[in-house]
Amino acid sequence: MLGQVFNDAVARLKRIGALTQCSNQVISALSHANAMLHVNVEVRMDNGHIHYFPGYRCQHNNVLGPTKGGIRFHPQVNADEVQALALWMTLKCAVVGIPFGGAKGGVCVDPKTLSPFELERLSRSYVRAMADFIGPERDIPAPDVYTNALIMGWMMDEYEKITRVKNPAVITGKPIALGGSLGRDDATGRGAYLCIKELEKRDQLTPQETRVAVQGFGSGGYHVARLLANDGYKVVAVSDSQGAIYRQEGLNIDSVYRQKQQHKELKAVYCEGSVCEALEHQRLSNAELLVSDVDILIPAALDGVITAANAAAIQARYIVEIANGPVTSDADAILKNKGVIVIPDILANAGGVTVSYFEWTQNRCGQRWEREKVSEELSQVMQRAFKRANDLVEKHGMDFRDAVYAVALERLSEGIEAHGTPDYFNGG
Repeated sequence: MLGQVFNDAVARLKRIGALTQCSNQVISALSHANAMLHVNVEVRMDNGHIHYFPGYRCQHNNVLGPTKGGIRFHPQVNADEVQALALWMTLKCAVVGIPFGGAKGGVCVDPKTLSPFELERLSRSYVRAMADFIGPERDIPAPDVYTNALIMGWMMDEYEKITRVKNPAVITGKPIALGGSLGRDDATGRGAYLCIKELEKRDQLTPQETRVAVQGFGSGGYHVARLLANDGYKVVAVSDSQGAIYRQEGLNIDSVYRQKQQHKELKAVYCEGSVCEALEHQRLSNAELLVSDVDILIPAALDGVITAANAAAIQARYIVEIANGPVTSDADAILKNKGVIVIPDILANAGGVTVSYFEWTQNRCGQRWEREKVSEELSQVMQRAFKRANDLVEKHGMDFRDAVYAVALERLSEGIEAHGTPDYFNGG
């Protein structure tokens, strides 16, 4: 039985499919996942007891290549969410033109409650349960919410012990020493930054006069905020799960991030050397940040934060989705009527999977790219995808979300229909 998040994703897919006259065959294929595996991940806890955590892996569609997608450790992980994320990954890979399909995985667990030893045992146990389901030419996992390079290294090591073959291409987002790619650490945020730079050129934005709010200060949120601030954009608000800080004059992003890493506290500070000075700022809730008076709003946390209930209160001119599915389908029409331009997640956060593709390519070819090459190749991919969507916006008057989906659907249609169409089989 499909759940709310996946149903919402399919509803949006069908709406845009009808708008772009995509065939029913293609929409039907994309409305169903190829395979879904639900396991109980067995972990011996530090106290000696065995605990079982629900684990999932969804392979959505592999018509354009092996499936690709992250693994998240989060207490809200469920089959519905995993299927929706896998669908979005299929579309994302098609948008940027990399030869992967979509997948996603996760474990329903609060990783903050685990010891380092328990976290390693959980990671390895997940791979043991999934070993016959993944592989470098079948399904390639990567990090996601509350997973990181260290965890990917454990997972790769466990897979290699099971198969008795060195195979770094089975996992991306690994430590550099184990075959990871330079540039993977900031790839998701950099991809969103590159989209904003394209908007800057298109709409003649002045960075120093453009206010930005970032909901979510994890890797993606931090790096896009850092890159924009370095270019002169005024990042006035950022948040974590505990709430937001707002400073009209702008925040020193590197200092805020340092404070967060060292003291687990989000606070407006300015640091020189080892000395940090507190700056006057306001405290906001995450809900208040979303409707704050800014030019660019970047939701970079979890899905479903902008809905029909709060969309009318959004003041930003642009929304750039780093999180997966932060805007629900019932909010799309409201935002469109307000003139809000939404750069959807399947383009805005595609930098991560793009550099994961570069890592997979390097592993399979035995190469190691320099950071400059990774950044240059990523820029070309993101700029090309943005331009293709923007051409549809300008030629056909589509909104940006519809245009980005249209690009993905065109590529997927070519792959799906290459296996035969109803007209062919009916002698048409």
